[in-house]
Amino acid sequence: MSKNRDKFNPDPSVHISKMNVIIPFSPDVPCDSNGQRMWWAFLASSMVTFFGGLFIILLWRTLKYLWTVCCHCNAKKKEVHRVTTGDGIKRTDKDDTTASEVGWMTSVKDWAGVMISAQTLTGRVLVVLVFALSIGALVIYFIDSSDPIESCQNFYKDFTLQIDMAFNIFFLLYFGLRFIAANDKLWFWLEVNSVVDFFTVPPVFVSVYLNRSWLGLRFLRALRLIQFSEILQFLNILKTSNSIKLVNLCSIFISTWLTAAGFIHLVENSGDPWENFQNSQALSYWECVYLLMVTMSTVGYGDVYAKTTLGRLFMVFFILGGLAMFASYVPEIIELIGNRKKYGGSYSAVNGRKHIVVCGHITLESVSNFLKDFLHKDRDDVNVEIVFLHNISPNLELEALFKRHFTQVEFYQGSVLNPHDLARVKIESADACLILANKYCADPDAEDASNIMRVISIKNYHPKIRIITQMLQYHNKAHLLNIPSWAWKEGDDAICLAELKLGFIAQSCLAQGLSTMLANLFSMRSFIKIEEDTWQKYYLEGVANEMYTEYLSSAFVGLSFPVICEICYVKLKLLLIAIEYKSDRRESSTLINPGNHVKVQEGTLGFFIASDAKEVKRALYYCKACHDDITDPKRIKKCGCKKSKTPAYKNMSLACCFDCGRSEQDCPCMPDNVRCNVDSPQHHIPLSAVSVNDYSATLRASKNSYNGYIKSIEEDQQSALSPKKKQRNGGMRNSPNSSPKITRHDPLLIPGNEQIDSMDENIKKYDSTGMFHWCQSKDIEKVILTRSEAAMTFLSGHVVVCIFGDVKSALIGLRNFIMPLRASNFHYHELKHIVFVGSLEYLKREWETLHNFPKVSILPGTPLSRADLRAVNINLCDMCVILSANQNNIDDASLQDKECILASLNIKSMLFDDSIGVLQANSQGFTPPGMDRSSPENSPVHGLVRQTSITTGANIPIITELAPLAKAGRKLPVISLSQDKSSGTSIQMITELVNDSNVQFLDQDDDDDPDTELYLTQPFACGTAFAVSVLDSLMSATYFNDNILTLIRTLVTGGATPELEGLLAEENALRGGYSTPQTLANRDRCRVAQLALYDGPFADLGDGGCYGDLFCKALKTYNMLCFGIYRLRDAHLNSQSQCTKRYVITNPPYAFELVPSDLIFCLMQFDHNAGQSRTSLSHSSHSSHSSSKKSSSVHSIPKTNRNRSRDTRDKQKKDVVYR
Repeated sequence: MSKNRDKFNPDPSVHISKMNVIIPFSPDVPCDSNGQRMWWAFLASSMVTFFGGLFIILLWRTLKYLWTVCCHCNAKKKEVHRVTTGDGIKRTDKDDTTASEVGWMTSVKDWAGVMISAQTLTGRVLVVLVFALSIGALVIYFIDSSDPIESCQNFYKDFTLQIDMAFNIFFLLYFGLRFIAANDKLWFWLEVNSVVDFFTVPPVFVSVYLNRSWLGLRFLRALRLIQFSEILQFLNILKTSNSIKLVNLCSIFISTWLTAAGFIHLVENSGDPWENFQNSQALSYWECVYLLMVTMSTVGYGDVYAKTTLGRLFMVFFILGGLAMFASYVPEIIELIGNRKKYGGSYSAVNGRKHIVVCGHITLESVSNFLKDFLHKDRDDVNVEIVFLHNISPNLELEALFKRHFTQVEFYQGSVLNPHDLARVKIESADACLILANKYCADPDAEDASNIMRVISIKNYHPKIRIITQMLQYHNKAHLLNIPSWAWKEGDDAICLAELKLGFIAQSCLAQGLSTMLANLFSMRSFIKIEEDTWQKYYLEGVANEMYTEYLSSAFVGLSFPVICEICYVKLKLLLIAIEYKSDRRESSTLINPGNHVKVQEGTLGFFIASDAKEVKRALYYCKACHDDITDPKRIKKCGCKKSKTPAYKNMSLACCFDCGRSEQDCPCMPDNVRCNVDSPQHHIPLSAVSVNDYSATLRASKNSYNGYIKSIEEDQQSALSPKKKQRNGGMRNSPNSSPKITRHDPLLIPGNEQIDSMDENIKKYDSTGMFHWCQSKDIEKVILTRSEAAMTFLSGHVVVCIFGDVKSALIGLRNFIMPLRASNFHYHELKHIVFVGSLEYLKREWETLHNFPKVSILPGTPLSRADLRAVNINLCDMCVILSANQNNIDDASLQDKECILASLNIKSMLFDDSIGVLQANSQGFTPPGMDRSSPENSPVHGLVRQTSITTGANIPIITELAPLAKAGRKLPVISLSQDKSSGTSIQMITELVNDSNVQFLDQDDDDDPDTELYLTQPFACGTAFAVSVLDSLMSATYFNDNILTLIRTLVTGGATPELEGLLAEENALRGGYSTPQTLANRDRCRVAQLALYDGPFADLGDGGCYGDLFCKALKTYNMLCFGIYRLRDAHLNSQSQCTKRYVITNPPYAFELVPSDLIFCLMQFDHNAGQSRTSLSHSSHSSHSSSKKSSSVHSIPKTNRNRSRDTRDKQKKDVVYR
């Protein structure tokens, strides 16, 4: 820069006596050297431009208005003339043609509008350029503000003046475009941006002409900052309303502040004109900025203040507006900054590390439960980062939880319904998206609808993402099938809490305690060691087990499932319960405890119960050559042996054997030299020392006592007694007297008599899939029982469902409760009758989904009424279930379960006169064949038998609680009943809870602390309480292994499949189907049962034997897979006790000692011939009188018979052995 402002001529000749003002100049710059100020010339140029243009606009509008008025009058006269003369048609056409043509002025105006609008790229570039040049001009003003207000300068040598001149020429051109495009010229002339141009552009041209520089009103360029938010919106930087509002407030505040500081700087450095500029003071621009700030904030230190009258007058008015602006803008700016999303960033993916997105119902409880299970130490190293996305910022407790897991957890504020937020969390690269549901919401359907919308939004953004979502209502799962990109085969899963919750409770009706065992298996629990010999010690040892999957070693290829299961349990200390089989079509299916007919293929996936994931690796590393002689399973590591390859014929034979149902010996695909060597040695079964005649009588009386695993024993005996009778193929290993040939009863090849009858009758007994029992739809009036009708009906071995609900209650989906109890792998006579006790209005709403299930009755009433409970013989039921549909309608968590708790306590406090009936109802058990239960001497209630219905017999496989027998040498719990009174505490019961802490109110005799976790409480360990919160663990379990959910649903729902869900989505009801070989084959599937040890073939092991011996014997002899114990709570005390409560022990070790009162959880298969001898047995008076078992029966008996049975019971007052 050529100017030199420090070398001014100090010649006193430049001082004017009447105006003591110094005008700095340089000899090299031609300027007026007499000290005359020319500020008025700069100001006049702006004023003339502004007022001159304003005058012209007003004059033009006035003339235009007058011209319009005159033309309007003339137009009326011409129109009248054209109408009267009739010669205006052609002229009218010409006028229309002229009017239709666009004038050049309109075209120029449109072009100018496009140039300055932000709708086009050119317009956006021009707008941004103008704003940038305005800020540049303001910066030049800041630089020049350090010089005197007015000085002499040479335009050709002053670089800043040249830049400022270029900027203002551009502003002038842009002003012209804006003027042309403006529709209202007067309003445009009075705009703020126009005023800024009037007082900044003309003075620059005056400066060039006068070789002078005057700061003047150039500070007005700061007003351009008001458009800063618009510029950022044009650049697509500001997108949210809060950010736009924040920038607007800041830009208005700063521009007003800087503009006011510029005016104070001008007047204070110039002085008052009427004082001949003698009262000026030297203030820098930044000092003026400081002065305005302390003035707006009303602080006013007094170190800097205005001396001129103009400055003080301006301050008086400015403090009014500035104070208001400061008091309103600053707090709002601070609030917006404070409310700015703390978690509004974007996730940065880490190479080599997966991440999942968790959204939905994000609260402290849901997140803590999820993280506790997802990040459990028993899993392998979880190299997965968890990204939570929620539209509400976390509270302090949740924020503290995130900070404790900051290495693996991140939180972002946003919504999955917003694609921008999905992009922030990198949903396209996420391994999965998990959606949590609010289990405690008042409107489950609305909650499901919101989660379905989340699924739609995520799938719309990225169709390939894997989604695992929680659903509350089963019927809402059908809406997920409508989403085109929803693919359950690709890993998408919907965990229906109502379906699983009611399924768990239903399975507890078949084997009490199973709900607790399964819930603990898919939940990650740390091992808690207890030295004391208490029931908690054994329970917690089982709680430490979880369910895992691992591929089986090639050493197991070609072996049958029972053989592999025995090897895994004995040598590897692992419990194998199922495998994933892939057919030739590459379709995979989960087989739970398949029989000998299934041979393991290469790459088969196994389902294991173990304490941690490392233990399950033994099944993958096992090598017969290297590990056959190892006794310590911890030493089984990966060896260097090559994987054995299965010959081609072996692979072929395996597929054949599985698909055709034939054994390897009979398989035509296998060569003869190989087929003759595949006979495996049979384990001989020691039979009790009974004569042939006695044993055959036993077989005839107990032919159906076990579902499908031991038929071959009785059939071999029958074939020896009746050589002419054709022998059927059984589903079990044969007896030692038979050939070692392993066969399987395949319904597709050799249908049993019952199946043949079913196909011949053409009666729809099952649904279209063959998975559930089915009947024609019934009106609800036909199943309603009055209290008197229920009292006249003999109910025994049934299931009583006490349900609370009304017209306004949300439906809980009772169909999910009935379906497992109506699974087709039960024979019809094995189905337990279900009696609902509750509001008829509520049950009418549920009936649409229940009317196709057999053996269902309704007693309108309330579960709190003892008369209703006595009418349904609750003391004789197999299970009492307490449900409520009103739990989520109460805000107070402690009162959510009040109805269920009151009903539970009400039943437990009831007393019943029929002590004999109660005894018999609780002295039932399932025992495999080999035990003679036909004589009264072998009955556990010898001498106290009661006339029962014909559906009760020793041949029926019933799973109920067992009363231990008082045998010699056994210490059994004994209760002495001197009166015919029994308490309701002996009734098997399971209560649904919403709030986990309310479990403390169910049992008054326990010592559970209110803060104790649910799985550690006595009611949950005993299987008498179930809460939906235990299902939270399924989210993480399903993510790590989606096969776990398939296995759980297979065990719990009774056979629900994706195909069945599709049918229910179409009709919302089960459709009946004719019995075909294909549908009847679906009955052949596994189910859960409880095995008694007090008598029968396992009695020797029940008295001090090892659990491992029982496991192997049951597996080898009956193909029955044991996986847990249901033990009396005080059984370890070896003393007489009145406590009848039991608890669950999952997967005990091999050397675990058994007691006679134990019930064993086992997996048993379907018996095709169990119902064939039903008719003959029904007519056997012997079995109807001496039964030690109880089935579900509803039989109306005459009044005389009821009185006679009552008289008989009154005579039987004696001490009895009781559980």
